[in-house]
Parts: sequence; C-alpha cells; structure tokens
Amino acid sequence: MSTPARFVHVVDDVPELDGQSPVLLHALEGFLDAGHAGALAVTHLLGDDPGRVVASFEVDEFFDYRARRPPLTFAEDHYEGYEAPRLVVRLQEDAAGTPYLLLHGPEPDTHWEAFSRAVASVVERFSVRLVVGIGSVPMAVPHTRPVTLTNHANNRELLVQSNPWGGEIRVPSSAQSLLEIRLGEAGHDACGFVAHIPHYVAQLDYPHASAALLESVGGVTDLVWDLEPLRVAGEKRLGEIVQQIEDSTEVLEVVTGLEQQYDAYHRAAADPGANLLAESRDLPSGEELGAEFERFLAGLDNPDRED
Repeated sequence: MSTPARFVHVVDDVPELDGQSPVLLHALEGFLDAGHAGALAVTHLLGDDPGRVVASFEVDEFFDYRARRPPLTFAEDHYEGYEAPRLVVRLQEDAAGTPYLLLHGPEPDTHWEAFSRAVASVVERFSVRLVVGIGSVPMAVPHTRPVTLTNHANNRELLVQSNPWGGEIRVPSSAQSLLEIRLGEAGHDACGFVAHIPHYVAQLDYPHASAALLESVGGVTDLVWDLEPLRVAGEKRLGEIVQQIEDSTEVLEVVTGLEQQYDAYHRAAADPGANLLAESRDLPSGEELGAEFERFLAGLDNPDRED
C-alpha cells in the first residue's frame, strides 16, 4: 500500500491553525461541476488573495495529461505560459476572520484510493473537524425556480435538509464521493451538497448555484462569506437566459413543462394530498430540442450576434 507522503506534501509550520479545528472545504474541477458552480465558488473564495498553500498534492500521480491537455501559448516562434495543473490545500479566512482550509484543483484521474488516504493525512495533520464537498449536476429543473440541492454525509447527524427524492439510485462514482466514504471509514466526519443545474444551461456559468452551495456550507459550518457578487452575477445570467428564451418557442415549452413538474412536486411535498402529476403537455421531439438548444446556447455564448 502506498504511503500518503508519496502523494502529498504538508507544510510543517502553520501557526494560524494552532489550537484550531478547522473545516476543510473541497471543490474539484471536472465531473461534478455542471454550470461551473464549484469553480465559480472557488474563484469567489480565493478573491484577490488566494491564501497560503499548506498542502500540495503530487499532481503527476493523479492527472491524465493526454485526456486533459493543459493549455500553453505559442508566441510567434516559441512556447510560453504553460498552465500547469495544481491540486492544493490553501489556508483561507471567512468574512469573520475564521480560518478554514480549501482543497481545489482537477479531480484526480487515477489513484483515487491513494488520494483519499492523502487527504485523510491532511485532515489528521490539521485536526480538521469536518470535511465538506460541493458539486453540481445537470437536472431537469427550470431556471425560473430556486436552486435545489442534494445533501449527503457519511454521518446522518450531519444532514441538514431532506432531499428531493427517497430510495436508491446508481450513479457514476467520483473521487469526491469515494473520499467521503473513506473518510467515514477512518472515523472522520464528511458531508456535502450537490446543486441541481438546469440541463439546458449546464455548459455555461451558473452563479446562482455557487451562491446556494456556499450558503448551505455556511449553514453547516458557521463560516460566513459575502455572496452578493455571486447573486448579482446570477441575476445577470438569468436575464440573458430569459432574453434568449423569448425567441425560442420550443425551449419555452420545455421550461414551462419543467416548471409544472417542479411545482407539482413541491405541492405534494407540502401537502401529501396534492396531485403529484403536472398538467400533460405536447413537447417537441428530441431532434427538434437538440437543434433548438444548440441555437439557444450559441446565443448565450455570443450575446452580440445578430441572429
């Protein structure tokens, strides 16, 4: 079995955490980042001062360079500006001056078990009291309703909300989900939130989801941040979506159908006697939707185009 020291270098002297039991928040790029909700949250948290790196993972052990080729610049006759991937833990402070740790970077492509052990070593080194992950997935939800979240944890006492569904569902695994399982087996509390992103804008930035995720993290950790910039950016994005939808009957019909499903479910959740079924509607075919969504997304990516 590989040792954690091979995969992560942890700084020995971090006086800011002496006598502290910080929270470790993690948001990894890749699989669980529809609407770039996690990436936007990390960018917001880092702000103008990214903070001190207190643990650095050996990225060559985890990163598949041929699958996700890092960018660089070719300037006339030479290469420059190589953007090397980094997987690090940074020391941060919230708005109240409370220190916490932020793990961010690309989701490991390989060595998930070794990654989990390496993170556990960071947790033990800094006496982390709680590990919290954030992510996002595309879902059949409308942009006109509040962002919904799935809450998960390796200790049921950490759950702070009920989820939109019960029962079991088989889903593709991720390094983050395995990390939560392995931390639980090692006796470390871990939980997280996954935001539901309207599937028709999952390729675009969706700041409202980032704000909802960080607000929920604050609720379970008592960390506080100024989320107004994310909310303002979210309102701007919603305005762009509304403007594009006005020109697309097909997309508008889909959104209306999603609204009916969303409202029917929440009526049933509030009133067990309510009708769970939304009004039946004729929706366009898959091919029609595909073509219309391509035009819709192109309009959001290029808002100044005449067509």
